Amino acid sequence: MNKSRPKVRLSRALGIPLTPKSVEYFERRPYPPGVHGRRRRQQSDYSLRLREKQRLRFQYDIGEKQLRRVFDEAAKNRTGKTGDVLVSLLERRLDATVLRAGFARTIYQARQFVTHRHITVNGKRVDKPSYRVEEGDVVQVHERSRPMTPFLTAAAGAHVGSGPTAPYLDVSISNLTARVLRDPVRTEVPVICNEQLVVEFYSR
Repeated sequence: MNKSRPKVRLSRALGIPLTPKSVEYFERRPYPPGVHGRRRRQQSDYSLRLREKQRLRFQYDIGEKQLRRVFDEAAKNRTGKTGDVLVSLLERRLDATVLRAGFARTIYQARQFVTHRHITVNGKRVDKPSYRVEEGDVVQVHERSRPMTPFLTAAAGAHVGSGPTAPYLDVSISNLTARVLRDPVRTEVPVICNEQLVVEFYSR
């Protein structure tokens, strides 16, 4: 329980539950932590944009420098709105793909699976959570890792939930295999964030 506390406080500060465990705490106290958490304070434009940037960053569990690099790449893209491209690029991270495929319960667990070399892309182990998957890539749990309890749980569909699998992935959950069909579209990505405010934050 203690290990989940920081995520709970962070969830309350950002106004979104970051982990399944934090949902219960967040619903019980849906206001920021601290003695002044219940007070409604007028937020400046800057604080609103900062909060949206932090929401996006923590939902993908990445550092500020990483997010800035991805934003700069998205800003150079001329084929779509910068905010949509930003989310699409983040969603193509390997750890995010592992999460959306239902192989992990949280982004934190997905990141751990990747760094501990349990995940392969096109048959080769990849230990970089930031690795970007491409159309046609096959993401799998390594054969030697599949007998481990977390992956037996995942293969039983424990993390898939009641909703449909990400439509940009072709997933065989029992085989712990996912094929990337195409780039994600923003409306298909279950991230809670006003990405336009993130664009405004970095463009100021």
